[in-house]
Amino acid sequence: MSPDPLPAALRASAAGLLAPEAAVNLLIDHHYWLTRPDFLNEFVDTFGSFADGTPMAAICWPEAIAALDRGQLPASGSENRILRLAASLADGIPADLQTVLSGLDDNNLQHVITAIRHAAGRRPGQARPL
Repeated sequence: MSPDPLPAALRASAAGLLAPEAAVNLLIDHHYWLTRPDFLNEFVDTFGSFADGTPMAAICWPEAIAALDRGQLPASGSENRILRLAASLADGIPADLQTVLSGLDDNNLQHVITAIRHAAGRRPGQARPL
């Protein structure tokens, strides 16, 4: 799958599930991982929706984190942190918050805050519940 339709396919697969939606939006907003052919070829599965054939995609979170841990998926500090945070949101993979939050620049930190709010039911643009 070319990178252009990938965000929509990832969003379609996670639709309606707050934490997975937040995780894929975090990766989409971060930009980096979805431009890497090695990540896309090894850890992203694409398929059509059973209902209507809508293109969908899912990230194999445990496999990606295992490869990161083994040093088989090179990444900078912030790239590593963002992937770990997304995997934790999407699939419950433990992440040490002290480690993954330290060192994030303001832009990435804002993406993480948006993802956490989304996972908690506060989608971007949505009013606060009473």
